[in-house]
Amino acid sequence: MEGLGRSLVILGLLIAVVGLLLMLGGRLPFRAGRLPGDIVYKGKNAVFYFPLMTCLLISLVLSAVFWLMGRK
Repeated sequence: MEGLGRSLVILGLLIAVVGLLLMLGGRLPFRAGRLPGDIVYKGKNAVFYFPLMTCLLISLVLSAVFWLMGRK
């Protein structure tokens, strides 16, 4: 049960951080989804957007969270 409790605490903290980022999103110096390194191509009639750096950042954060949860 100790592992479950620890996982729930970490998940709760992660949800709280995401909530704060969403609340303060307009005031932050960067916008999630519009980071430097994200690929945007604006053509004549279409726009192609691929959030490369955003994907890498999310992957890094999730890897760290899962690593912390997996430690014993």
